Amino acid sequence: MNTNLRSLAPQDRPREKLEKSGAGSLGDNELLALVIGHGTSGRSALAIANELLSVAGGTHGLTRASHARLAQVSGVGVALACRVQAAIELGRRTLYLSPPARQQFVRPQDVALFLLPRFGACPVEQFGVMMLDTRRRLIRVHVVSVGSLDAASAHPREVFREAAIAGAAAVVVFHNHPSGDPTPSVDDAILTRRLMAAGEIVGITLEDHVILADTRYCSMRESEVVKWPG
Repeated sequence: MNTNLRSLAPQDRPREKLEKSGAGSLGDNELLALVIGHGTSGRSALAIANELLSVAGGTHGLTRASHARLAQVSGVGVALACRVQAAIELGRRTLYLSPPARQQFVRPQDVALFLLPRFGACPVEQFGVMMLDTRRRLIRVHVVSVGSLDAASAHPREVFREAAIAGAAAVVVFHNHPSGDPTPSVDDAILTRRLMAAGEIVGITLEDHVILADTRYCSMRESEVVKWPG
């Protein structure tokens, strides 16, 4: 049947169905129609998708069909056959290509080696957070504020909101001292205690607060300025 997408009810159109219910709610022909993108004069993308699946013998057959065979289907052609094969190859790679291992941060030295080249020599003060999973592997780094560090720019709300969004189990906060001296100030100690208390409330562990300065650093966890639990 030569179904025109415009004749379908909005909730039955592939793109609208995907937006509302997710890709899993679509049939093979609907997914393929979205890859095709648009039809030709008098022939919808869904109709072309149906014929492609029929010619190939289903989705599994698409993985084996040659570019020339796909291009022969009415309304497909060379460019569209390339698009279909590219989508198939992309799906295939998700199955056998392992993601790169994420870096794990167990010791303050590991954190410092990662952060110092990025933030240690910055001429302005930056405050940021490293978000870690349950195995202390890096999820991502987020710079919370740039400029003079104060209670507003380093508010626990900003730190743990980003961590919660990322699904982090733990965080390491950091900031740099443009003076070149990583010695923690009284305000640094107060901030560390506030963040530690906030982390206990929201269930996200504060692993450390690292102060960076050129090639040196200070770990608040290792120092005696703040008493660390455990």
